[in-house]
Amino acid sequence: MSSEITLTEANFDTEVLQSKLPVLVDFWAEWCGPCRMITPLVNELSLEYKDKAVIGKLNVDENSEVSTTYGIRNIPTILFFKNGQVVDKQVGVVPKSVLVSKLDSLM
Repeated sequence: MSSEITLTEANFDTEVLQSKLPVLVDFWAEWCGPCRMITPLVNELSLEYKDKAVIGKLNVDENSEVSTTYGIRNIPTILFFKNGQVVDKQVGVVPKSVLVSKLDSLM
């Protein structure tokens, strides 16, 4: 059981932009094969960083406004936020260690 948050246009501002903790946002879609490959890593991170960071997933098909705002053209794309600002980005499938080091750098 993972503890990542399902992000939408309705809660993005509150959960991501106003968060006091660093935030990892996984932009994904149901039909995206690589997105399904990275999902287990995001799930693990949501448990490992519980209370240290916010880990969320945003479906690009259902939330196109947020995706457009951040210029998401390829998925999976992971954006890292700190204090409401994008501070790092990862496009495509990468080893978990890459995501861990990016998250750790925000702590």
